[in-house]
Amino acid sequence: MRIAMLGLGFMGGVHLRALRDVAGATLAAVFSNDERQLSGDLSATQGNLGRPGERFDFSAVKQYRDLAAVLGDADIDAVDLCLPTFLHEAVAVQALRAGKHVLVEKPMALEGAGARYMIAEAERAGRILMSAQVLRFFPEYVALRHALPSLGAVRGAFFRRRCAAPAWGGWLKDPAKSGGGVFDLLIHDVDMCLDLFGAPEAVSAVGHCDAAAGLDMLHGQLFYPFGVVVVSGGWQHEGAFPFGMEYSVTMDGGTIEYNSAGRPPTLYTQTEQALPLGCDGQAVRDGYAAEIEYFVECCRLGRQPERCPPRDSALAVELMHALLVARERDGRKILCSNLE
Repeated sequence: MRIAMLGLGFMGGVHLRALRDVAGATLAAVFSNDERQLSGDLSATQGNLGRPGERFDFSAVKQYRDLAAVLGDADIDAVDLCLPTFLHEAVAVQALRAGKHVLVEKPMALEGAGARYMIAEAERAGRILMSAQVLRFFPEYVALRHALPSLGAVRGAFFRRRCAAPAWGGWLKDPAKSGGGVFDLLIHDVDMCLDLFGAPEAVSAVGHCDAAAGLDMLHGQLFYPFGVVVVSGGWQHEGAFPFGMEYSVTMDGGTIEYNSAGRPPTLYTQTEQALPLGCDGQAVRDGYAAEIEYFVECCRLGRQPERCPPRDSALAVELMHALLVARERDGRKILCSNLE
């Protein structure tokens, strides 16, 4: 499958590195309006994962500055859309109408209505659309998903994700273009809750947003029949604050915890022995490579992405907006029955 990378910023670089390890996929073209990036020099790109930028060899790759031209290239089978969030809907729709399969970075769109419009366009075009909710492919979260069925009823869960406000990508700091720090970050964890537990009955949230100070924080609750799942985090002061993610899920059979600062997924039961969770061969792959590989497989087989369905990605966008509204209302509970 011949893939065009649309956007060569931080996430574009992450996807380019991952694409090297995906069998059956070839980087055929790149698109950017930045001449330095089109030359393959991504050394100046920054992101919250601490991965350094690098230089890529694009000598055998078509380099496009015009979006219509790359979408009109009959040799391109699919696009990997890593442009800023506010462009996702329009560009994805154009690509689908041009007959391309589309992998679109998260958040799928700025609004739920836009995400659902993308889904409708994919259905009309008969193409595969998938949002890159990569947490579903991260080994630490795959291990959690695999362990849950054997541990009985879920009694509660906690997910957290935090980082310094970005010093790069000016569009990220504009909520009209990115959705804001909480929206951009915690959509990972909300989507993971959808994957593990399904849609909640209601949400509530409190927090603080001070755009001038770079602060955007939320402490949210997702209400399920079994209890409450807490999703917390956001942007801290710009500077040295490190990126971090973690979870703790308690079931009748034990509690599984993970922290990116150094605690691998571990099961704690009533015994005195902690049990590190093993991962099968698929799970230990780099999450980004596994994600792209799964997308390519869905395209090759003409199969909708059941592991990462776009309707879940659209619902994650809507749930994040519900949480942000709840934060504005000082924690007032919002029913989710009208979101699906």
